[in-house]
Amino acid sequence: MAEFTLDEDQQQIQDMMRKFAQNELRLAARDCDEKAELPADLLDKVWELGFCPQIVPEQYGGYEMGRSAVTSAIMAEELAWGDLSLTLGALSPLMMLVPILEFGTDEQKAEWLPKFCGEKFFAATAALMEPRIAFDPINLHTTCDMIGDEIVINGVKCMVPLADRAEHMLVYAITNKGAGAAAVEALIVDKGTPGLEIGEREQNMGLNPLPLYRVTFKNCAVPKSRRVGGARGVDYMRLLNLSRTSLCAMAVGVARASYEYALDYARERVAFGEPIASRQAIAFMLAESAMEVDGMRMLVWRSAWRLDRFEDATRDASLARMYCADQTMKVADYGVQILGGHGYIREHPVEMWFRNGRAFAAMEGLASA
Repeated sequence: MAEFTLDEDQQQIQDMMRKFAQNELRLAARDCDEKAELPADLLDKVWELGFCPQIVPEQYGGYEMGRSAVTSAIMAEELAWGDLSLTLGALSPLMMLVPILEFGTDEQKAEWLPKFCGEKFFAATAALMEPRIAFDPINLHTTCDMIGDEIVINGVKCMVPLADRAEHMLVYAITNKGAGAAAVEALIVDKGTPGLEIGEREQNMGLNPLPLYRVTFKNCAVPKSRRVGGARGVDYMRLLNLSRTSLCAMAVGVARASYEYALDYARERVAFGEPIASRQAIAFMLAESAMEVDGMRMLVWRSAWRLDRFEDATRDASLARMYCADQTMKVADYGVQILGGHGYIREHPVEMWFRNGRAFAAMEGLASA
């Protein structure tokens, strides 16, 4: 039976992440949103928390404190409570690190893992999403063909975080269209590789500080040694489930932020001689928001718990993704409604959380647990 009582270490991690999110991310969020910038100094501050080195074995330069999807979900929720865009940007190196850590060959681990253990933010990313209607991560259109000692990639990706500054990019491509998850490969592509084209920065409704790019591959050839996992490849569904669980944890953080802000506002805002929280319509929205935040978290933790036990978490991660995408929007919308006219202006952050929360229905592969 799943047990979701946090141990002492997890409680300490939760407290530390909450304080960091409050003192750093939350304070910087609005300015970064207005300027559409992801400050390098802020990325370095998040890097100092040790997300990457703490899961890398000592032999590769890390300090291997152990890795848990549940613990990662706790951290992701707290950081996204501070700000979603900054969290996605700061944790983007994990999108490349985790697949290599889980499925890389000994040679790949020796070559790549030490890069994630330096003192400064190491820009790395992954490319999964494709610019087409009803994108299905199981039915990719980006292809890779084995030709001699090389793998040739062709296709177009979108919403690739930090593609402009990433030294390396993990690209998901399929060897046989229509063959499903078993035919998906994870390939490492270096910055400047011939055939790799970084397009203009995408302009989106939300996630303004997060640099997202369209990336095109035109006969982009990489050595076969860049195929993560070598001949055996990767367990693509596990990687997808890890990503979905982490994104859903961030959705909980965004929804919780909106709910808590609306609750405080409703308690303090007085109209006709009483706090608006005492009005039935407001009270019902607050109560429903509280229930949904807890329900979302339970789905996320159940998926993470199965992943920690190396069980098939596809059903759990899929349910969490669908539910969290819908309920985050509902809770964020309630936050805007409860603040009334104030919810629509930039003086209050609920409008930003509403814009950012809408992204969860569209995002795939932008995080890893």
